[in-house]
Amino acid sequence: MEEIVSVNAKPIDVLQDEIIEEFSIFDGDRESTIFYIMELGQQLESLSDQYKTDEYIIKGCQSKVWLFSKMQNNRIFYMADSNTEITKGLISLLIRVLSGQKADDIIQTNLYFIEKIGMGQIIGAQRSNGLTAMIKQMKLYAMAFKSKIR
Repeated sequence: MEEIVSVNAKPIDVLQDEIIEEFSIFDGDRESTIFYIMELGQQLESLSDQYKTDEYIIKGCQSKVWLFSKMQNNRIFYMADSNTEITKGLISLLIRVLSGQKADDIIQTNLYFIEKIGMGQIIGAQRSNGLTAMIKQMKLYAMAFKSKIR
């Protein structure tokens, strides 16, 4: 099993605000924003091949996206990979915000950074549906872990 050790001590809203600040330098420039998202994807650690199976694939994504989750010390950690750079960049943003957080925080959070950085206009309808599927799967994992805690 993958060992996930980095703990995210920052609250979800602080992380979202950092992302909004980062993306503000692009001032709505679609090409630069997409390039940056792809760069973020390149920085995401690759997921072990043992998790690149149908069991971990996120349904509803145009691209292939695999998501693995684990609970340590009452915090949920995610690792993911994708067969496309832009999708890998999108999941890396979600991991940055949600990984290392508590289940309740993940379940209840409003991921406002997506709208604030204009992601819907940048990635289009197909990828927006995939992004929604990624968020839904991450929250479902959080709900499953939460039910095991009780």
